Amino acid sequence: MNINKIQEGVFLNKKVLVRADFNVAIVDGKIQERYKLEACKKSVHHLCAQEGARVALMSHLGRPDGKVDPDFSLNQVRDELEKILGKKIVFVGECVGEDVAVALGFLKEGEILLLENVRFHEEEERSDPEFAKKLAENFDAFVNDAFSVCHRDQASVTGVTKYLPSYAGLWLQEEIKNLNRVIHEPKLPATAIIGGAKIETKLPLIKKFEETYTYVLVGGRVANEAIDQKIQFSPKVILPVDFAEDRLDIGPRTIQKFKEIISNSKVIVWNGPMGKFEQSPYDQGTRQILDIIADSDNFTLIGGGESVQVLEERNLMGSISFVSTGGGAMLEYLSGNHMPGIESLRAI
Repeated sequence: MNINKIQEGVFLNKKVLVRADFNVAIVDGKIQERYKLEACKKSVHHLCAQEGARVALMSHLGRPDGKVDPDFSLNQVRDELEKILGKKIVFVGECVGEDVAVALGFLKEGEILLLENVRFHEEEERSDPEFAKKLAENFDAFVNDAFSVCHRDQASVTGVTKYLPSYAGLWLQEEIKNLNRVIHEPKLPATAIIGGAKIETKLPLIKKFEETYTYVLVGGRVANEAIDQKIQFSPKVILPVDFAEDRLDIGPRTIQKFKEIISNSKVIVWNGPMGKFEQSPYDQGTRQILDIIADSDNFTLIGGGESVQVLEERNLMGSISFVSTGGGAMLEYLSGNHMPGIESLRAI
């Protein structure tokens, strides 16, 4: 699919609305998923390099259920975002209307506008066309740099594209390129590692990888449910042969077997932890699998909030070829499902 790209747009003296993903965990005021804030950096700098361009960043945070809630205000990410982008961030307590128009008018050269949480408006998640129109009305162009919401048909993702010239940001393009690489051009032997909690969300992905990959290693509650439900797979799909206590982690023989397969793989894709990783000693499977992946000289791709959380905790982000910001979006894309946010950027 050919999509419109930010490199093809001219943004001189334009007001540009950028959909980013700042939906991060915040604990005691500290940002837990900094990499999500970093994802929009290249696109923002690309836009700011064009004379007179004024940039506003738009995102959601959490699930405020269409109501204003200070616990979900994006003002909480402003300081960290300022450090990452190296630019002054001006926060406005709305995402539509006159407040946004006025803030854009007062924006100085080199400053970036940060809009308030789009999910403070219940119209966002039901993709209300009038709300999308309001989001768009203060701007001349739209850039989507939030791969992680591209499986959603929502006003700030797809709705605004009906009212503004729209482009894929640089990070969104990187996501597509790297995910396409593991889908369409996997060097063999290729191994997918699938963990996490819900068999109903992971089973389509296991089946998809089963078609083209050498091995699919399954852990976490997904493996427990597959065994309990007696789901039949081909010999490519490797389920645990032993477990830790109460089946809260894969066991030592399974860890060793998985490590041997991973160490001989040329492409490795991982989504979802191997056990209840947040509680010792049930973190051993996840941590040991991560260590062998991080040591690999071959192409490695990891996505999903829980998997990436372990990466960040252990300062191993730089040891992975590509870290996707998508959890559900990554699952949907790899499974070959409908991605409204990307399809709405299709070049005509």
